[in-house]
Amino acid sequence: MKTMLPVTSSLLLVLISVFKHGSAESHDVLYPYGTDQGDKKNPVEDDGTSGEIPLSIEFQFFGKNYKSLHVNNNGVISFNTAVSQYTPDAFPLTNGETFVTPFWGDVDNDLGGTVYYRESTDPSLLQQISEDMEKHLPDLHYKATWAFIATWDKVAYYGSASKKVNTFQAVLTSDSYHYIAILNYGDIQWTTGTASEGDAYTGLGGIPAQAGFNSGDDTHYFNIPGSRTNEVLNIQSTSNVNHSGRWVFEVDDFKVPGGCIFQAKFAAEGEEFWREDVCGTKCTCQGGKVSCADEACPESATCEASGSFFTCKTKEKTCL
Repeated sequence: MKTMLPVTSSLLLVLISVFKHGSAESHDVLYPYGTDQGDKKNPVEDDGTSGEIPLSIEFQFFGKNYKSLHVNNNGVISFNTAVSQYTPDAFPLTNGETFVTPFWGDVDNDLGGTVYYRESTDPSLLQQISEDMEKHLPDLHYKATWAFIATWDKVAYYGSASKKVNTFQAVLTSDSYHYIAILNYGDIQWTTGTASEGDAYTGLGGIPAQAGFNSGDDTHYFNIPGSRTNEVLNIQSTSNVNHSGRWVFEVDDFKVPGGCIFQAKFAAEGEEFWREDVCGTKCTCQGGKVSCADEACPESATCEASGSFFTCKTKEKTCL
C-alpha cells in the first residue's frame, strides 16, 4: 500500500507558450493497437510491469545499444530495469536510469484500462510509419524496417474516484540506420494519482506526470514542455512536428525536429526568449541552433516567466 512519496527533484520547466500545433485531431495520431493487432497485455497490477522483453534488433538510444526493454504500467519504457516508481522525478536522473516516458504518472489499471505492447515488422504498420516520417522528417528519407509499440489504453489513476482515463502511446522504430521515438497522445484527462498528492475526484494537482527522455547522465535528457506541471494535461494539443498530440525524436544521436534544445528545454523554430529571470541575455532558435547575446529588457517592459524561458512584457498604460 502506498503511504509516502518518493524523493523528487526540483521542478525543471513549465509549458512554453510557442508550439507548432497541427490541424489533425489527437485520435489520428495513434497507431493500431489491441489484441487483434497481436498485442500482449501487461499484468493488471498497480505499479506493475511487463518484465524484461527481448528485442529482435539492438535499439540505439543516446549512443548505447539495447537488446531488451520493460513496459511499465506507470507510463515508462525502461531499458535497464523495471520501474515501479509512481511519482515522477524531474529529469535528469543520473544514476543510470534509461527511460522513454510518454506519460510517467501513477497509472492503476486495476481501476481501469489496459497496457498493450508488441514488436512488429508488419508491412502495413511499417508503411504507415514511413509515410508519417516522410511528412515529419522529409530530409531523412526514412523507411521503417522495425517497430515496437506500447499503448496505455484508457488507463485510470491510483485512488481514482472518477471516470477520468488517459490514452497514450510510445513507438520505437528503426530503418537499420536511424532510431526514432514517437510519442502519441490521445485523450488525456488526468495528471496525478492520489499517492502523488493528486485529487481523487479530478486527477489533478500534486506532482503531475513527466514526459520525455532520460539517458542516465546529467547531459542527455529532455523534458516535453509541461512536464511535472498542471500544463501536462494539454500535451495532446502540442507537437514539435505540426501534428497535434505527436512528438517525434531521433534518439540515436538525439535530435528534436521543429525547434531547438536549449538547457534540455524545447524552443520552437524562430522563437525569441530570455534565458534568465533578469532578462539580461536574449536568445533565438534558428535552424535548429540557439544563439544568444547580451540584451536587456527596455525600461518600458518587465521580465516575466513565459513557459520554459522568460520574455520582456511591455507594461500596460493606465488611462485615467
